[in-house]
Amino acid sequence: MKMRCGWCLKDQAYMDYHDNVWGHPEHNDKALFAKLVLDGAQAGLSWHTILIRTEGYRKAFDNWNTEKIARYGKKDVERLLNDPGIIRNRSKVESAIKNARAYLKIMENGKGSFDGFLWKHVDHTPIVNQWKELKQIPASTTQSDAMSKDLKKHGFSFVGTTIVYAFMQACGMVDDHLVTCWRRTERPAK
Repeated sequence: MKMRCGWCLKDQAYMDYHDNVWGHPEHNDKALFAKLVLDGAQAGLSWHTILIRTEGYRKAFDNWNTEKIARYGKKDVERLLNDPGIIRNRSKVESAIKNARAYLKIMENGKGSFDGFLWKHVDHTPIVNQWKELKQIPASTTQSDAMSKDLKKHGFSFVGTTIVYAFMQACGMVDDHLVTCWRRTERPAK
């Protein structure tokens, strides 16, 4: 039997997410945008609440097409607020639209890629931690503080340091798999 991080043992959806997504380095701009929106949507909720709606979000937000999302108007907001496949919270829906606009500005202003913009906060190399117990894992770090501040400066919302740290874990910028977990990256700590 594979040893996993204790947080994912609640059900199969959590285990699949843990085994196939969480902590795996992500460099696709569109996927990074989607993960940032999903982590923001999770604010105040359990991750499972978002996890079971991931496909609903993809469909509702035009397969994460940021150009389309950035053009959403009042009718689109109302459509999303009536979509049972997502969290129907006006602030979170409007944040996703605002974030698509901020994302496009980064892409248009010669910042390179969204990937490069985000990964610079960890020197483009995953931070591999040496946690033995879940209680050792922090809610935020100096890197998530800096990324949060940078995202806010560029117009993003729902990107507080705790949300950003969860995002960094999800996209593999930080490997917080416990030392006993089979998915742990075998690299020395940074």
